[in-house]
Amino acid sequence: MESLEVVESLAGVDPTEWNLLAGSQPFVRHEFLSALIDTGCAAARSRWLPQILLLRRSGALAGAMPLFVKSHSYGEYVFDWAWADAHERNGVEYYPKLLCAVPFTPVQGRRILAADAAGRRTLIEGALQLARQTSSLHVLFPADEEAEQLRRTGMMIRRTVQFHWRNDGFADFDAFLARMNHARRKNIRQERRRVREAGVSFRWLEGAAIERAHWEFFNRCYRGTYAAHRSSPYLNIAFFRRVGASLAPNVAMVLAEREERPIAASLFFKDDEALYGRYWGAVEHVPLLHFECCYYQAIEYAIARRLQRFEGGAQGEHKLFRGLLPVETLSAHWLAHERFSRAVEHFLEREGAGVERYVNELCEHSPFKE
Repeated sequence: MESLEVVESLAGVDPTEWNLLAGSQPFVRHEFLSALIDTGCAAARSRWLPQILLLRRSGALAGAMPLFVKSHSYGEYVFDWAWADAHERNGVEYYPKLLCAVPFTPVQGRRILAADAAGRRTLIEGALQLARQTSSLHVLFPADEEAEQLRRTGMMIRRTVQFHWRNDGFADFDAFLARMNHARRKNIRQERRRVREAGVSFRWLEGAAIERAHWEFFNRCYRGTYAAHRSSPYLNIAFFRRVGASLAPNVAMVLAEREERPIAASLFFKDDEALYGRYWGAVEHVPLLHFECCYYQAIEYAIARRLQRFEGGAQGEHKLFRGLLPVETLSAHWLAHERFSRAVEHFLEREGAGVERYVNELCEHSPFKE
């Protein structure tokens, strides 16, 4: 017997059952999503109302989709503000909308958690049915095979660009630099030297070694980054401390220190394949420290642990010159209003062609030797 249900938290969902479906990437695991919801970061009060879709067969969990009803578009990294504005200017409500995503996390991975194609199809149909109570359904950063299945159901595919570093079996950071052209190799060495000459050293902490004082310092850095951009942070110290405990094997932090005092920190998540750069901040300004904390330290870490890639997060052409190459990521979209759906479809065709040209142009400026 098969059934679908919607829940507003993961409190009643067995973590083992969920994680068997989710796989090893930390962001869709029960610990990460429940931390976001339970600490209020992605909850009704932040206008991320969880509507988690569960598929059960004979009472056992057979599938799930992390769905949220939203009345804004913050924290998504696939920008639809223009779509919302067009709706509103024409007297059509865009919010609320239905979103399938890991909140505040632009990392590609599984979004339709099911053991087989039939289960994924049932979940997609259920999500589309729920979306009819709103303006639209958006599935952000799904795995490639999921995006293809969503396309076959009639959803529109959007392409965006991120920058990822790939491990080509480098023995160490110098071996990585040896693959780069002379100008870029020289530039990176100069940047790293200037940070060392400023008296900054680095210390990596993993799992349980990240103690309460480290989290409090990191949170201060994180909030300072948002304040510098005159925006509000999405996450809170309760979230960081919770995932630090519940996902300890997946968490790493680098501390930048000067005169035995921490002055900056970067937070990373990891699994068996990849290192994911997430957040950073500093309490003192040191030129070029951002590049060292967020990229060079991460690449060294990934090489030492033989990880296949380092994902540096959304946007940022400056990453290209530091060895992170452009990668297309996908999202899928369904709009209830037929006229707007056609307009968005035409827009995505033009945008997709532009993204392809953009990626080709970026690749022509690769920092690596021919």
